[in-house]
Amino acid sequence: MAATATSFIQVTLADLVRGARRAVAGWWGVLRLSALLLETALAPSAYGRENRHALARHIVGDAAPVLAGFTVLTTLVSLIVIRIVIVTALSYGLTQYALEMVVRVLVLELIPLTAALFAALRCTIPNAVEVAALRVQRGWALSSRNGLQGIDPLRSEVLPRVASGVFSALLLAAVSCAVTLVLAYLSVYGPVSSGLEAYTRTVGQVFNPAVSLIFGLKIVFLALAVALVPMAAALDEAPRMGRRTSAEVQGLVRMFLLILLIEAASLVGNYY
Repeated sequence: MAATATSFIQVTLADLVRGARRAVAGWWGVLRLSALLLETALAPSAYGRENRHALARHIVGDAAPVLAGFTVLTTLVSLIVIRIVIVTALSYGLTQYALEMVVRVLVLELIPLTAALFAALRCTIPNAVEVAALRVQRGWALSSRNGLQGIDPLRSEVLPRVASGVFSALLLAAVSCAVTLVLAYLSVYGPVSSGLEAYTRTVGQVFNPAVSLIFGLKIVFLALAVALVPMAAALDEAPRMGRRTSAEVQGLVRMFLLILLIEAASLVGNYY
């Protein structure tokens, strides 16, 4: 009986050690890819004619098809949430707090998170799948800077897709936040200019310098998280034997964990 218990403990400890090693290796892959992409982006050779065309093609191809649909979806959801908040505030006699609550709930919290997740589902995760397929077909790896016919795959294939993912997340968040601010004004004051002074004062009280800094950093870090983590998982070169889940699934888990940490940090910075 004692031998069985000892064997169980040893197996459990061994599984924990292997899991910890895989987790460290996964996060190290994200950091390594970030450093390599930063090095590549700072090199003048990354902005040759072919690379510029690839970068523009991916940015337009990833951002343009999803912008209109996401904006319409955000507009509908924002109208519903704004109406609920205003009606609830009126029923409790808290009309003066309705606009501030709308800005805090939608613009500060929900829209940046939704934009990042939408960019991940429509842009960055499909891009990571494409890179994983190209890696298998063409036989290049992250450790080798020269791929097929001497072409650097990190510069020609990975960097444009990561840049387009970051741009898509930032663009969706910026446009949706602007639309929501306009809808909030129209819902509270109507299509008149008499409420601009009170509106700008309320929004300015919400977006004080500290909150504005945290809000900007949150959007940037969310964009980087959804662009880099799936790509790092697609370029994972560690042996996959003995894994219960694929590297891509583990990459998604790391992405959602990182998003959760960013959200928690922004909440702590804004409200504590």
